[in-house]
Amino acid sequence: MQRILASTGLLNFCRFPKQVRYFSQHFKPQTHKVSVKRNSNIGLSVNKMATKFNREQLESLLKHRFFFAPAFDIYGGVSGLYDYGPPGCALQANIVDVWRKHFVLEEDMLELDTTMLTPYEVLKTSGHVDKFADWMCRDLKSGEIFRADHLVEEVIEARLKGDRIARGKKDEPAAKTDKKKKNRKKKVKEIKAVKLDDETVKEFEIILAKIDGYTGQQLGEIMEKYKIGNPVTGNPLEKPQEFNLMFQTNIGPSGQLKGYLRPETAQGQFLNFEKLLEYNNEKMPFASAVIGKSFRNEISPRSGLLRVREFMMAEIEHFVDPENKAHPKFHTVKDLKLSFLSREVQEAGKTEPLQMTLGEAVEKHIVENETLAYFLGRIYLFLIKIGIDPARFRFRQHMANEMAHYASDCWDGELKTSYGWIECVGCADRSAYDLTVHSRKTGEKLCVRQTLAEPKIVKEYDCEIDKRKFGPKFRKDSPKVTEWLQSRSQAELEELSKELAENQKIVTKDISGIAAEEVEIPGDFVKIEKKKKTVHVREYIPNVIEPSFGIGRIIYCLYEHSFWCRPEDTARAVLSFKPLVAPTKVLLVPLSNNAKLQPVVKEVEQQLKQVQIPFKVDDSSASIGKRYARNDELGTPFGITIDFDSLKDQSVTLRERDSTKQVRGSIKEIIGAIRNITYFGEKWDEGVKNLKEFEGQSED
Repeated sequence: MQRILASTGLLNFCRFPKQVRYFSQHFKPQTHKVSVKRNSNIGLSVNKMATKFNREQLESLLKHRFFFAPAFDIYGGVSGLYDYGPPGCALQANIVDVWRKHFVLEEDMLELDTTMLTPYEVLKTSGHVDKFADWMCRDLKSGEIFRADHLVEEVIEARLKGDRIARGKKDEPAAKTDKKKKNRKKKVKEIKAVKLDDETVKEFEIILAKIDGYTGQQLGEIMEKYKIGNPVTGNPLEKPQEFNLMFQTNIGPSGQLKGYLRPETAQGQFLNFEKLLEYNNEKMPFASAVIGKSFRNEISPRSGLLRVREFMMAEIEHFVDPENKAHPKFHTVKDLKLSFLSREVQEAGKTEPLQMTLGEAVEKHIVENETLAYFLGRIYLFLIKIGIDPARFRFRQHMANEMAHYASDCWDGELKTSYGWIECVGCADRSAYDLTVHSRKTGEKLCVRQTLAEPKIVKEYDCEIDKRKFGPKFRKDSPKVTEWLQSRSQAELEELSKELAENQKIVTKDISGIAAEEVEIPGDFVKIEKKKKTVHVREYIPNVIEPSFGIGRIIYCLYEHSFWCRPEDTARAVLSFKPLVAPTKVLLVPLSNNAKLQPVVKEVEQQLKQVQIPFKVDDSSASIGKRYARNDELGTPFGITIDFDSLKDQSVTLRERDSTKQVRGSIKEIIGAIRNITYFGEKWDEGVKNLKEFEGQSED
């Protein structure tokens, strides 16, 4: 409007609100028409596909508006460590708050806050000391280190891209190098247009489909077969070696108590199982939850928040009867239709997921059980609730040799980004592994005792020890060896029975607190066989279903899924966060810095504080359009404009970020609409149905 008035010489004449409103009504500028579509949460949102996604522009915005930044930046930074600025910190807090309400509150979970320092023995017992590793390979000349699976993946992708170029097929233009990429390892220096034979292309496509399932030896064989070395220098690389990802430390001044920064939040929940069960009045099933920091010493941190060394996790451990993995609320999610990239599809070298409901996935045994499937459904609903694009989401099943050492089945919730498919959530059936190994190590019974309605006659393994022989052989260690045998589970006694039958002895290294590393128990010292018993109490070790969320990865994917530019001006970027998670919900915009407007501004501030709606005031001298534009970059969903009419009737204007639509009403009505849309899930049209449409302030 200002440009039109200036061009007609009337700008100085129209400094007062009445004149501005008059000329707004009579001089209608031509504006770009933007196609809009219905949105289930805020009613109208601009078609974000009108402009092409630009990662460089997004990352520039995130840095400029301080969503996050490299930690220790003025000292040159440390790879894989980031600080969150005010908007990033608020976004994370809001997502965690939604997570807590969606899972902890709705599922009656027991929340814990467990320590991040973990003694060596705990993680040795859990298997992390021996098995929590990635495969790395070293340049034999320069000493440069690569993560083997990432290197193979990127080199093969580059060769396939070069093949498409050589065949004259259209391909996506290479992304421009930004400053952040200079801090990452430069793997593929350039794409060479080299035509591959059809058989090699097919082999490469199969390798990419199976890349997450290869062992170190298999990766080494692929590197040797296809001559994959340092992609920049061409130097040969050594065979892939295991690298443990945990940060080691010493606890206490003596340095004798070895420990680690926790790589996950799960172990603290398992070790507190008995206390949790007692707190829950011995009722099963139940779930615990922890939200907190974890640490992994990544080989090659990259892609911003997607691969870091310190990160926020939100983990659930749902303890369930191994003989009954049905879920009482499965019916609430069984009709959800989702994308499943099953193990069988991947092993066939394909990447097209199966589309089916959760009910069908359980019936066809694609998902192992109802409880696991129930949490897959709840994971999906959570991600959609915070604003993830459902069209860019899938569940991928772990392949057999990719499965964690504790899991019997595992699915990753993956989100599509400009970096490809990114694992953001894992949902595993950990069976009874963790409680079993910790019980075995400590001698504590981490189990459930269920009183039976009627006594049952069962056949169970029983261990008879010849104590006359134990004393002379094991001497002072005899009580510990005896306790170890008597504390074995039925499954373990079955294995020991087989060992006795085959070898006429039992050999173990699992007995702690004795001098000998290995203990040998002769076959005539112990008898393990099945006997009939009448039991009044059933004793079992629960299985565990574990949904595990990487909050930082989810946040980055949300940035990409929410980012777009206005078609009429691609320099005007927008982050379309849902109001529920947006860092700031409302921008207060006084039309001018005239002191007369301040009482109304203060009144709106006070009412927003009373209903706990986060807001910012922008009373700068910039144009109203510019003030709105820079808060669109921050993802602020609503703007309240206070003008001189507000002095007369206490009315204000409400602007919706994506469509830029405006409505007018009293302060109370406007704040009520914001509250209902933000916290109670009303759509924009529903929330503002009693308010008048408004066409006053131009955004030019």
